[in-house]
Amino acid sequence: MAHSHHDDLRLCHVLADNADAISMEKFQSADLQIATKPDATWVTEADRAVEQAIRGTLRRARTRDTVIGEESGEEVGTVEDASRRWIIDPIDGTSNYVRGVPVWATLIALAIDDEVVASCVSAPALGRRWWASKDAGAYTGKSLMSARRIRTSAVDRVEDASFSYASLGGWEAIGKLDGFLALSRHCWRTRGYGDFWSYMLLAEGAVDIAAEPELALWDMAALDVIVREAGGTFTALNGRSGPWHGNALATNSLLHESAMAYLGYFPDSADELDLPEDADPEPEPRSAPPANVTDLAAHRRTDSSTVRPPR
Repeated sequence: MAHSHHDDLRLCHVLADNADAISMEKFQSADLQIATKPDATWVTEADRAVEQAIRGTLRRARTRDTVIGEESGEEVGTVEDASRRWIIDPIDGTSNYVRGVPVWATLIALAIDDEVVASCVSAPALGRRWWASKDAGAYTGKSLMSARRIRTSAVDRVEDASFSYASLGGWEAIGKLDGFLALSRHCWRTRGYGDFWSYMLLAEGAVDIAAEPELALWDMAALDVIVREAGGTFTALNGRSGPWHGNALATNSLLHESAMAYLGYFPDSADELDLPEDADPEPEPRSAPPANVTDLAAHRRTDSSTVRPPR
């Protein structure tokens, strides 16, 4: 019988409720305190207050567990070698938060033995929340008792796909800008929804492909299990599963191979690829695949009744 993470998921919602109250109190506030971190990104008093509140609750409710957060790093629980790790992004989309754009969220995830098993993404300014736990499905709604199950789309051709991204920045730095642009041109629709929003729309079936070239663990952990439990696939650009590898490619599963043909990034490094030192590293794929790249998914099912919507 599969292990239930219901209690952990209930705790995720409690943490999110408290976070929402703190973040909404300061959202669009004239006296919001903002600072710049060493990496030139913004941090607000709300980021810090939300993370501290979550950490405080976890210290009382899950004393043995490790907590990793964007603003205060890693805090080991009472069992130093504990396999349970809470991974927190207090406000994903701080730039939006600072500018008064309502697309931001608190991301809360629990990983056990390097697998994310439960998470909650709460976007109070949008009035939206999403959550999932291993083998129990993905949901959206107001609460555990008021929810609907969500699933990824059945789109199986790149030409019919909606592709969401955060920005152009970073793709050129890893040598994949040409591939990114080629994928954009071949997709039916592209939009820069950005941050958590791209991946939650994917889990709901409103978007079919989402990708970013550079992300931190706390940016991805909560998204991973929601996408997977909705029927999607969440990997790094090199195809390795999970949120552990510094970048992300998420799809409805049917399009993952095709998206990898454009965006797959295989660094010329035995360490990065977990290859033995004397092995030949995997060759760098072409940066701009030909138009027939969707042949990679030709064996997938097709729906002849699908009517392609207008752009």
